[in-house]
Parts: sequence; C-alpha cells; structure tokens
Amino acid sequence: MRPNKIRRAHLLLSTSLLLAATPAYAAESSDAGDAAEAAAYDGANDIVVTATKRETNLQETPIAISVLGGETLKERHVQSIYDLADGGVPSLRVATFEARQSALTIGIRGIVPLDANQPAREQGVGIYLDGVYLGRQHGLNAALFDLERIEVLKGPQGTLFGRNTEGGALSIVSAAPSGEFGGRISGGYGNYGAYSMGAHVDLPEFHGISVKIDGVKQYQGATTKNPLQGQTGWNYYDRQGFRVAARWKITPDITNDFAYDVAKDKNTPFYSQLLNFNPNNCVAGPIANSPNCRLPGIDYTALSGTVRPVLPGVEVNGDTRMKVADIGVPQQPSTDKTHGFTNNLRWAVSPEIELRSITAWRGVDVEQWDNSGGAHRPPVVNLTASCTQAAPCAFSRYSLAGLRQRQFSQEFQAVGTVGSVDYVAGLFYFNEHVSDDAATPNSNAVYLNGQGQPVYTLLDACTGSGGFGSQRGCRSTDRASEVWSKSYAAYGQATWNATDQLHITVGARYTQDEKRGVLHFFRNLNYELPANAAAVAANGYAPLDKKWTRFNPMATVAYDVNDDVHVYAKYATGYRAGGASSRTPNYQAFDPEDVKSYEVGLKTEFLDHRARFNLAAYIMDRKNSQLDISFIQFAGGSSVNVLRTINAEGTTKIRGIEADLTLNPVDGLTLNASYAYTYTKIPLVPITFTAGGVTSAPVMQQFYIPFTPRNAASGSIDYALPVGGGGTAVKFHVDGNYSQATQAFDQFETKADASFIVNARISLADIAMGNGSSKLTVSAWARNLFDEQYVFRRDPSNSLPGAPSSNLTTGNIGNVLGDYGNFNAPRTYGVEATLRF
Repeated sequence: MRPNKIRRAHLLLSTSLLLAATPAYAAESSDAGDAAEAAAYDGANDIVVTATKRETNLQETPIAISVLGGETLKERHVQSIYDLADGGVPSLRVATFEARQSALTIGIRGIVPLDANQPAREQGVGIYLDGVYLGRQHGLNAALFDLERIEVLKGPQGTLFGRNTEGGALSIVSAAPSGEFGGRISGGYGNYGAYSMGAHVDLPEFHGISVKIDGVKQYQGATTKNPLQGQTGWNYYDRQGFRVAARWKITPDITNDFAYDVAKDKNTPFYSQLLNFNPNNCVAGPIANSPNCRLPGIDYTALSGTVRPVLPGVEVNGDTRMKVADIGVPQQPSTDKTHGFTNNLRWAVSPEIELRSITAWRGVDVEQWDNSGGAHRPPVVNLTASCTQAAPCAFSRYSLAGLRQRQFSQEFQAVGTVGSVDYVAGLFYFNEHVSDDAATPNSNAVYLNGQGQPVYTLLDACTGSGGFGSQRGCRSTDRASEVWSKSYAAYGQATWNATDQLHITVGARYTQDEKRGVLHFFRNLNYELPANAAAVAANGYAPLDKKWTRFNPMATVAYDVNDDVHVYAKYATGYRAGGASSRTPNYQAFDPEDVKSYEVGLKTEFLDHRARFNLAAYIMDRKNSQLDISFIQFAGGSSVNVLRTINAEGTTKIRGIEADLTLNPVDGLTLNASYAYTYTKIPLVPITFTAGGVTSAPVMQQFYIPFTPRNAASGSIDYALPVGGGGTAVKFHVDGNYSQATQAFDQFETKADASFIVNARISLADIAMGNGSSKLTVSAWARNLFDEQYVFRRDPSNSLPGAPSSNLTTGNIGNVLGDYGNFNAPRTYGVEATLRF
C-alpha cells in the first residue's frame, strides 16, 4: 500500500477499534425480519450453532467459532465465498487460484494449502454444505443460495468432522423450507455492467411436505479490459444457480430433508501484471556478481544467458491496477459446473436418542482458460531478426485445464442425552473419483517487419504452438491423471455434565483412507503405451496405491463461572491425507501431515447482555508438513509447471490469539471488532535437485505459510433508525478489514502487500406495500469503498534463475522478467431492491 493509504488505513482501523467495533458476526436470521425490531433491539442475540452436531448456544460451546448470519452476509454484500477474502473473519483466509476465481484456497489458523487443486491433493480446511463434505475446492465460488448462516470453526475438527480439517471447518447452512407461503424477490445493478437477480419462494405445507425454491443470477463485466476484439477481459463473472429443497414430516418424530442444487460459474482470473523488471539485478557471470539472484534450494556458482528487455508496448506497473491490458490475447471464460443431491433423514426415537442419515452425491465439471499473463510471464521472447512473419517468436502461456469430479458420501449419526451425558456417535463413508488434464500452449507471437518494427499476431489455435494449440483435440498434454479415493471412519464424543458448571468432553475418531492414482500423460508422453515404457521408467514413475489410518482424539474441560462467563481448555488433533503430485513426471507421492492443538478460551457477556467478548489462545504443532517446490520447464511450444510436494521433517509451529467483541451501547447500534495474531515457523528443510543424472547436495531452505498475516483485524458498525412508523427503518452499515503483508507462495520470502478494505451499505428497510403484507427494502452498497489497490499475490519466480535442467552449478537467466502478481478487485458499487411477501 502507498504511505498515504497506510496512514488512512491505520486511522480508520484505530477509530473502529476505539469505538469497540466488533465482527462478532453474530448470526442474524436469513430473514432480516422487521427493521423496527432491529432498531429496538437491546442485547446480544443468542446465536445457535451446530459445531458439535447438535444445536447449542455459541457462548456455551467450547469451540472458537465465528458465525456470519444471513443479515450479516447481506449487509456486507457477500455474493460468493470469495467475497470473504476481504478479511471480515481475521483468522479465515480466502484467495483465488491464480488461473480462475472459482477454485479457492481457504485457510484457518495458518493451515493454508498452496495448491489443493490437484486430484490427489487435499485441502487443510474442510468445507461442508448442509453437513456434506465437499471433496474439491473447485466450484466453491459459485453464487450462494439463500443461507441461514456460515459457521467458521477454528482449530482442528478431526473428531467430529474428520480428515482434512486441520485448520478448522467452514460449515455453510442453507435456509430450510418454512412450510408457510412467503419469500422474496430481488434485483440490483452496479458498475462494470453488474446486475443480480434472485427469487426465493416458500410454498405452504401440503400433506406434511414443505418446498422451498431458490434461483440466483449474478453478472459482472471485466474490470481489466482485453484489447483483443471479441475476447473476454479479466475479473469477469457470470454465475447462475437453482436449488429446490423439500421437507417431509413423515410423522411427528421423523423428518426427511431433500435438496437438489445446480450452478454454473463462468469467470476469468484477475489480470497478472508485470510488477517490476529484473529486481534482483541478474547478470551472467559468477553468482557473486548477482548476490540477490538466487533460486531457493540450489547453490548455483554462476549464471548464464541474458536478461532480455520486455517486448515493445509491455507495461511494467507495480503501483496501480491496470484498467486495460497492454497486449490483447485470446481469453475465454473458464466454466465450473456443480450439482448435487442431499438427503437428510432424522428420527427422534426417544428423548434419549435421535438417529440421522446424511446421504449425498455431488459432482464438479471444470474447463479452465487462463491467459492472464500475456507477455508478463515466460517464455521470454528474444526479439531479433530471427523472428519473422514466416517463423514468429511465440509468447503468452495459455493455461488450460479440465477436471471432472464425482463424490458419494454416507454418514450415520446417533445424537442424544442419557442422564448427565450428551453424546454423538457416527459412521462415515466417502468415495471420490477425479480426473484432470492440462496444457499450456502459447497463443501469441511477434515478429519484425521489413522496417524493423514489431508486429503482433495470433498463433493458430490448433497447430501454432510447436504443432499444437489451445483447442481440444489439438493440445500437447502437459499432464493428465486420475484418482480414486475412499475414506471410512467411526467416531464418538461424549460430554459429562459433572455439575451445573463443570463439563468434561472426550472424543475420538478412527479413519482409514485409501487412495489410488495414475498418471496418464506428462509432457505429452502417454504413460500407458507399451512403446513408452522405457521413457516412463526413466522418469521414475510409480502409480499411487496408498492406505493410511489415523486415530484422532480430543478432550475439553469447560467451566461456567456464572451464566455470563464461560472458560474452557481444549486438546484436539487433526490430519490432512497424503497423495501424489500430478505435476511431476514420477507422480511423486507424499504422506499425510498431522497437527496437535492446545487451546484455552474465554466467552463472556456483560452490561446486561449488551456486550459480548470472546478470547482464544492456541498452540498448534504440525508434523510432516506438506510443502511445495514449484518451477517452470520449457519445451515443445509449452511451458510445464512442475510442482514437487514433500513432507518436511521436524515440527511446524503455529501460535495464535483471537479476540471478538460485540457491543450494543444503545438501541439500534451494534459495534463489532475482531483481531487475530498468527505466528508460524517451519523448520529449515533440506532440498535437492537432480539434473543430468546428478543430484545436488542438500541446501537448507526456509519455507513459509502463504496467505497468513501475522496481524489481522476487522471492525464494523451497524445502526438502525426507525422512521415514519409502520416498521420502516434506515439502516447503516460500514466495515473495515486490515491484513498485514504476507507471503503468497511457501517457497519464497517475498511478500504481497498489506491491505485495508472498507465496505458500506445504506438501506431504507421494510417499507410497507399495499395492505402491509409485503415489504420493500431499497439499498445502496459499495465494496472496497476507497478503491484500495494492493497486490494480493506476488510471484517472484519470474525474477530468478530457472531450475536446474542440464547441470547443477550454472543457472540460466534467459527467462528472467520480474515479479508478476495480481491486484485486488477495484471499488464496486450498486443499488438493489428486495420485495418480501
């Protein structure tokens, strides 16, 4: 951030904290209800959560949780999960995958996987939709339907939620059918040609069956324009979705909930800008001449090659977000299609036990098109007379990928109370099949005409990139893989309410994971052809066929000091499953990582329930941390991103403090504030490279946890002022969110920028229409109100020598350009109207 913006950020943040602003994200219903009731509100709402598989009061639940209710999501104009990337929950970190917006990196408490988008790679934070685990982070940015709340469970949830919940879990809860006729329709318009439409209808109960129908549509034009006519710009999206839910009250004790949802998300990534040029002053010769031009993990003694100038017309800009790309490139939207069926059966057998069955089948289909880098990423063109019209020099790496995922899950639960013991027991089964493929042809070229002037042109989409192209059927396949995963688990947890004040909880989960995987192609080598057997063997390839078991215990001691003060101490464990990297020629396997957490917490209410303060402090130790080593290899008209995943020896230390404050000083006014401090330290890791049949001596390398700021804070102010009687009110909302600078890649020390984002909304709510049975709300909103510009992903790999390819002593700088990265979204604003009936 520029200095004046840093000062403004600190001033606004300090003001909000002095006001005791707090993001308790205390849940409000998805139905906003009557604005007059909100204005007359006196005291903190009781928040119901289901983090323990039963409905409990947030303040009495010994887990660190942030809850975003439906009203909070609306006030912040949260239309998709990515809108939570502004840091509204400081310990929750959300970032897009570089190549498209619909694949998200989600982390909590320093558990942030850099690349969880491979078929055999798992996430570190579990994502749950109405109790169903989502196996892939693809398609997560599709439009959100009518939500009751989002629960952010912090810390390992390995006992009740299972594998891949080391950092915590994100539980998305949809609004259920009410059985009464009603609903709402909404529409809005914003800058960049944005518009949104939504319809949510509850039908009256008929013969014990209630139905709810939701439809949503969201569109935004590109915020960075593409100069190439007919091609899409960047940070564009077009989302639409449909959901129908039915609740059948079979008997007074048996209820069955069924839901079907389908969504389509067309989007383009954020534009990748060239932020600087040769910032490390790389020059050929002894490495001593370029002391900053060092690739982590390898001790080059010399550098070879030449750092070439950027192409004519290329803009180097690390200060501001580009509104128009410097060179037009082919770019079509990526497409993520998701669909799923969920059935939740509950039978209250007796006051002591309720049996549940959660059955789900879901799928994701992805087609990725990412040409956001243009001439800002290698391969670097040496623009000389050798670049002719007949043989132009190629550039602009078009990152293409496809993915198909199908999953089935079945969970049985028994929940109840016997005497002074509350218990949960369950069985879980998960089956997943994923396949993917990828290609990276060049799409553009340049040559010098007879006057020595550069001429830009497009390569043939089928044969122009070394005989290959971007269209299906014409691609040189960089990689293609297929994975079959199964997981079985049995778990149980019991809370002994020893006294009215003392509660002791113990639990455990046993899990068995099975994972099989094959690599079909790598660098266009078909691994299944017998004629290629020798080349495949030379790559060291071995199919993945692994089985892992884990026992994850937990224990909590909670004490109610009085009705308003609750303290707890908790021990919890979790793990992330192992897998294999389809971005390596040998399909390199890696093992699971495990985490142990020690946490103490305080939850309080005071000032006659007008104030709420929650505090948590934790120590997490992670072993066998999965780390990524990434580099680009160039050959045959494509540039393959090789990513090697390893398990680090030693213990990764994660330490943190989280605080949340909610204050209602007067009727109608709510102030919120949150703060998260996260310290992370990965021990030095020995790294080796192999080139020319020789392996280098180990080099000790420091790794980092990406997208995890040391300090992060958020604050919000909400005020409802009744006007004119009849329940109408003017509602004001403003929130500010700060994150300290942090790494965006785990192998580089280079940090992206700090950020401070402010969002705001003003509404005239619940205007009585007709006979008063319908109510209209009109609003104006803005996200990134002050149009803050910061780089949220900075990649230094293009400013350093290439990885070893032929020898281990000399690094090549022929593809050095500079750091490239992505700026955040610009200010967006709009108006919308909602009619409730």
